[in-house]
Amino acid sequence: MNKVALITGSSSGIGQAIKDTLLSMGYRVYGLARRTQVKEKNFVPLVCDISDAVQLEKSIQILLKETDINLLINSAGLGYFEPHEELSVTQIKEIIDTNLTAPILLTSLCLRSLKKTKGKVINISSIEALKASKFSAVYSASKAGLHHFGSSLFEEVRKSGVQIVSIHPDLTQTSFFDNLHFKPKDNEMMSLKPEDIAQSVQDILNMREGVSITEVTIRPQYFGISKKS
Repeated sequence: MNKVALITGSSSGIGQAIKDTLLSMGYRVYGLARRTQVKEKNFVPLVCDISDAVQLEKSIQILLKETDINLLINSAGLGYFEPHEELSVTQIKEIIDTNLTAPILLTSLCLRSLKKTKGKVINISSIEALKASKFSAVYSASKAGLHHFGSSLFEEVRKSGVQIVSIHPDLTQTSFFDNLHFKPKDNEMMSLKPEDIAQSVQDILNMREGVSITEVTIRPQYFGISKKS
């Protein structure tokens, strides 16, 4: 019987790469995303705005009536990078709801099921969770909160067999930057690819039972960003 994974942000970028890797590993994958996705073998798309707590809870309650979860991956992310006083209240709320509140709620909703399966939660955080950068106060706070949530929860649930992992990717070539005024340089040595993070997920899942990787930081060898005109 296939292990079951639930992943957010599965329609593009890092989430999509992880979804494809999990399918290649034999998982049955349920993918939460705002956009309509194509159903394929062992992949069940679920349309859901994870920042809407009521909609999220309803979607997960329906899912958990059908199956238990072996793996939860919180991959969806959102960022605005401007001087703090220029961020609107709506933008601030969107960042926190997507990057922090939704993963906390999802983990809570799935935790009893994960304890039954001795499953894993993998949170796709960010390098920004570990350092201070200008114009990134809210985004960094949301990702740092996600990291510390995972670290504290691991101490709480480790005796149950559940593993909690934080992955901190650096600049990654995805559509995340489409509406921003900068982007990673299109150079394999200066930025990551979504497949790099997916490979890290696969490595974590292949660790022997009894060993838990709780934190991974992935960085390109060199650093480069391009400002958009």
